[in-house]
Amino acid sequence: MVTATYLIHDVKNDLHKKAEAIALGLTIGSWTDLPELDKKQLEKHKGDVLEVKVLDEDSRTNQFLNKKLTKGIVKIAYPSANFSADLPAILTTVFGKLSLDGEVKLIDLEFDEKLKKHFPGPKFGVEGIRAKLNVYERPLLMSIFKGAIGRDLSYLKKQMRNQLLGGIDLVKDDEILFENPLTPFEERLKVNLEAVQEVYQETGHKSLYAINLTGRTSELRDRARRAAELGANALLFNVFAYGLDVLQELAEDKQINIPIMAHPAVSGALTTSPFYGFSHQLLLGKLLRFTGADFVLFPSPYGSVALERNAALGIKEELLKEDGSLKRAIPVPSAGIHPGLTEHLFHDFGVDSIINAGGGVHGHPNGAAAGGEAFRAAIDAVVAGKSLDESDNEQLQIALKLWGYKKVTVG
Repeated sequence: MVTATYLIHDVKNDLHKKAEAIALGLTIGSWTDLPELDKKQLEKHKGDVLEVKVLDEDSRTNQFLNKKLTKGIVKIAYPSANFSADLPAILTTVFGKLSLDGEVKLIDLEFDEKLKKHFPGPKFGVEGIRAKLNVYERPLLMSIFKGAIGRDLSYLKKQMRNQLLGGIDLVKDDEILFENPLTPFEERLKVNLEAVQEVYQETGHKSLYAINLTGRTSELRDRARRAAELGANALLFNVFAYGLDVLQELAEDKQINIPIMAHPAVSGALTTSPFYGFSHQLLLGKLLRFTGADFVLFPSPYGSVALERNAALGIKEELLKEDGSLKRAIPVPSAGIHPGLTEHLFHDFGVDSIINAGGGVHGHPNGAAAGGEAFRAAIDAVVAGKSLDESDNEQLQIALKLWGYKKVTVG
């Protein structure tokens, strides 16, 4: 069984009737007009309304939508007999045609234990990633290639080395870097893994490189398997351009024994509206974890592409909550991150998170290595319970002077 929770704005002012219409419309179609024999046969297929909770009227919503609406939470249970144990079938059952029917937002899905067993969860998760890097007591630090479009392999390798020499734990491709003549997939992977190995031999610092897995859907499995053969240690995947089921197929493949980083590109079209689509914590939290993401990127509450703080914390909660059948996935709040925000990131997302920066690393006046060093000094300070302005690290103080320092205030 799967139980769906919806936020509904109903123009007819009768949420109970609306809920019953959904429960029947997405399952057996009708009930009261059926003969008793048919009712008996169809009982196991009928959706059941578990809860209807009317919320306070929202005058701003009424004004925005130019109609008077009743707002409420509706919870409906759908029998497993109605669908196969795959996410496309489940989403079509609970939200297929309903997603086209007025102001309805899917807030949550709860799977029974039998159904949950069909979803792999992360292959590595928090503990597996930490074991690969041998880092346990602090948030991890990630950076991003910048200005990679139109550049060649030598440029990427140089940029990779500079980032890693600053103490970066993970570097990911730009999500808009696709197969191209200058930096083809296999050659890009080889060159950047060479840089990873060189820096490890020089410094003893372990790191991961997430290469962007792209191409037609039919090509992805073979390309990911080839990456594994070549020694890839992480994949970046634009999951919402392809679909959650594609992510699950990759995560379940035993020949693709590589952590997968899920990028949120395209998800804004599905989550941003307060009236339609999916909640952030469901789509970017629970469902990405269920389908096998080891890392999940999402907008931080602080940058230019900021996510509302409670929504960002809701994603974190879904990724990290204890669940005996699924490993925990690592939250990666992103966009607009600089060293002066480290205290807020640690306060909001905790030790089991990844601090991800692009401009906050590359934009340091002394270069990407200095940008990485500044972040590492900031992370060390907050883990030790110190203020960033107490640090004697020169690169951090330069970064704070450039971007500012936003302290956490309690109370």
